[in-house]
Amino acid sequence: MIIHTNVKKKKGLLYMEQLLFSLNATVPIFLIMVVGYVLRRVKVVDEPFVKTLNSFNYKVTLPVLLFRDIAESDFYSVWDTKYVCFCFLVTLISISAIWILAGLLYKDRAHLGEFIQASYRSSAAVLGVAFIQNIYGTSGMAPLMIIGTVPLYNVAAVLVLSFTGPAAQGISVNTLKKSLLDIARNPIILGILLGMAASLCRIPFPVMVTKTLGNISVLATPLALIGLGAGFEGRKALKQLRPTVAATLLKLVILPAIFLPLAVRLGFRKEMLVALLVMMGAPTTVSCYIMAKNMGHEGVLTSSVVMATTFLSSVTLTFFLFVLRRGGYI
Repeated sequence: MIIHTNVKKKKGLLYMEQLLFSLNATVPIFLIMVVGYVLRRVKVVDEPFVKTLNSFNYKVTLPVLLFRDIAESDFYSVWDTKYVCFCFLVTLISISAIWILAGLLYKDRAHLGEFIQASYRSSAAVLGVAFIQNIYGTSGMAPLMIIGTVPLYNVAAVLVLSFTGPAAQGISVNTLKKSLLDIARNPIILGILLGMAASLCRIPFPVMVTKTLGNISVLATPLALIGLGAGFEGRKALKQLRPTVAATLLKLVILPAIFLPLAVRLGFRKEMLVALLVMMGAPTTVSCYIMAKNMGHEGVLTSSVVMATTFLSSVTLTFFLFVLRRGGYI
């Protein structure tokens, strides 16, 4: 009886340790977002400030963070072709499957493109880096995940939004050129590529440069999360309820449930799995809304999915982290 009780206690303690690990990985992230939301509500920050903050994070702090983490690592030991290809193929399969299924089942053709884009496109750069940094202290495998997904996200978004929507006229050569140019000039992609070059060439940086990069890098995660929280508008999530629920389930539950077991079977562990979880199950990125509006779409469905996934991902990401931790994979 005593032995049986001790086994039960040990199992209970292990269960609590795994739950605390998952909560410690997710709750601080979303508490910082709550701080941003509260600051916006009490008018400490306003919409122009949030736009400037998001632009600053996108163009400066995140690229510097990714550059520093890659430049300081040994590229020859970090690079993993199998992992990058897996990220690319999973993203491609997800986009294709959602586009085909939505085309067959979703009757509202005016909002079809918004539904497809919002269902597949994660906040990979901001939350990917934030989660892995929170757990492991560096951006880890997030740069490789971003290389495998972000360029494809952008190209697919242009195609999807051009061929669907209220004023769909198909894709033009100029639109495709602009999309490719935007990808080539993407600050996050540039930060990753420059970091890879520095790591490949084993360029030594003076201490003052290293410290400067470090001081900028530490701003990336908290400022990005405050910007996300400050931009949250809950009322919009009540509009377009049915497609919002469907897209949210796809984004937060169905894609991770399908592809995470495959990733585990292929041998991906620790930072790799956490980056893949964010790639598949993170909230829909705010840039979806910006792109939809700029390409002639209404944007209401997109903003609803962004809000719903941002709010609910604190639960779903914690659940998946707990499952992976309990299985001993992270």
